[in-house]
Amino acid sequence: MDYDKLLNISVELGCKLMSSGAEIYRVEESVRRLLQAYGLESPEVFAIPNCVIVSITTPEGHPVTRMRRIGSHGTDIELLERCNELCRQLCVRPPLVEEAQAALSALSDQTRQYTPWQVLLGYGIAPAFFAPLFGGGAADMLSALVGGLGVGVCLLYGRRIIGTNSFFRTAICSAVASLLSLMQVRLGLGQSVDTVTISVLMVLVPGVALTNAMREIMAGDIVSGLSRAADSILTAAAIAIGSAVGLAIGGIL
Repeated sequence: MDYDKLLNISVELGCKLMSSGAEIYRVEESVRRLLQAYGLESPEVFAIPNCVIVSITTPEGHPVTRMRRIGSHGTDIELLERCNELCRQLCVRPPLVEEAQAALSALSDQTRQYTPWQVLLGYGIAPAFFAPLFGGGAADMLSALVGGLGVGVCLLYGRRIIGTNSFFRTAICSAVASLLSLMQVRLGLGQSVDTVTISVLMVLVPGVALTNAMREIMAGDIVSGLSRAADSILTAAAIAIGSAVGLAIGGIL
């Protein structure tokens, strides 16, 4: 058996799981079970939100280690489910390494891809449905829809201007959201600045990341949990700063 290819497959699976928003325990357990299904005993797996390290010892006693760094990522529930399903299939009936590699490579092609206008529509619809939860009416729903579209445009098309720094990107999007909300209420399109603003900002709140952080801390994955928690706190700070700046600019105007 080509253990180098097997190790590459396991690391790639771990990276796909992490990139789709999986918890640390899920990443480590999935990679470990996959390697054990191919006859390797006691593989070592270590994962944090931006890195996966896998180490095995071949039957000849030769240690092999792979490390992959993972860039910024979000959450993709469909890809996560497909990775889980593939991992279960490989563990129950391990195919040839080449077949496993082909199945893993096909995951991204099988996962549904959304066009930019569909993503923008989602950014608009989500705040519109949050508005009634915060006591808003039909006018606030419409204003939240427009504000959500504005945030979506910033996230999708403002990368060249805003850059890739997540803190500044979130702060600028929050400023745009609060400024749009204030201007719409002044024009009579909305009723409550607070309701519209908080509805739009909900699309930027790192709820999944914070939940995973708390879960990992309680499970004993302290490094990963603290890393996710710090990222969530910085994102929340960026939302607060950006909202204040946007409202201040609106007050001046």
